[in-house]
Amino acid sequence: MERKKIKVAIVGATGYTGGELVRLLLQNPCAELVALLRLSSEESLPLHAAHPHLRGLTKLECIPYDESLLDGVDATFLAVPNGVAMELAPKLLEKGTKVIDLSADFRFRDAETYERWYRKTHTAKELLPEAIYGIPELHREQIRHAHLVANPGCYPISALIALAPLLRRRLVQLDSIVIDSKSGVSGAGRSRLEVGYLFTELDEDFRAYGVANHRHTPEMEQEFAVLAGEPVHITFTPHLVPMVRGIFTTAYAKLVEPLNTSDVHAFYAEDYADEPFVRVMGVGELPRVKAVVGSNFCDVAVIVDERTQRVIALSVIDNLVKGASGNAVQCFNLMFGLDERTGLWQAGLAP
Repeated sequence: MERKKIKVAIVGATGYTGGELVRLLLQNPCAELVALLRLSSEESLPLHAAHPHLRGLTKLECIPYDESLLDGVDATFLAVPNGVAMELAPKLLEKGTKVIDLSADFRFRDAETYERWYRKTHTAKELLPEAIYGIPELHREQIRHAHLVANPGCYPISALIALAPLLRRRLVQLDSIVIDSKSGVSGAGRSRLEVGYLFTELDEDFRAYGVANHRHTPEMEQEFAVLAGEPVHITFTPHLVPMVRGIFTTAYAKLVEPLNTSDVHAFYAEDYADEPFVRVMGVGELPRVKAVVGSNFCDVAVIVDERTQRVIALSVIDNLVKGASGNAVQCFNLMFGLDERTGLWQAGLAP
């Protein structure tokens, strides 16, 4: 007997993550896209006007948001700015639709942390205890039973996957963690019209931003603390590089006891042996952003500097796929009892 398709809507379909959700869900044989919605507009927009590469793949248009259009929808993806999802999610959950939120609104267990870093008053605090932080590699079973999933930030996904085997085993000094990440400009979203994001400013340049003050920092610390069983404080520096997609994260930490690369590599191979989207590189291999662009894979390598007894963990993801929309679809698959690879099992783009 053929399984009934899962009715899916996307709110915020005109942005980069919204477009990726459309692309990926159209490839998911168990999902039926029934509504593409846009905010702050009274006019409909053909999908190809926002995403020319999706022309002809669906007859759906991006139409103004109307809550009644979501009646009977099984799952709604909220690809909306921070501060919007907390207004929409309570009513959607009352309708019985499952919600996957790609903003930061439900990522924090503590509303005060959200309000301090995002400078917004949280209006749906009552939902925070039931929101599941959506990294399948860390919280798979909770995601399976969730009605509200908070899709993580792109930097935290790359850093958490890179460091989780070390934190679980308490192999590193918890006050020694330094995370250095480089991101493509699509991570800033489609609505950023600042001078610094113009092609002429970005091309052939490389710069840091949000130094010691990036709002993904408390998100990482929250999840590192869960892994380690006690508070963790990190130093995090993000950088903007002149590429469209991708994140390359390099994390450093001091080991608590002498180990070599083979020792630590064995822990990574063990932890990620059954993870479909985490590929642990062989000893001596290093990851490349180009190998994951367009895919939901995270490639990870680990090396021990035996001279200093520091461990160096490296990871690469596509910030719009595993760092956002692909990870959200992976969570969607788990929430509806599907193989989590459904619609996502494809290689990156090369060359």
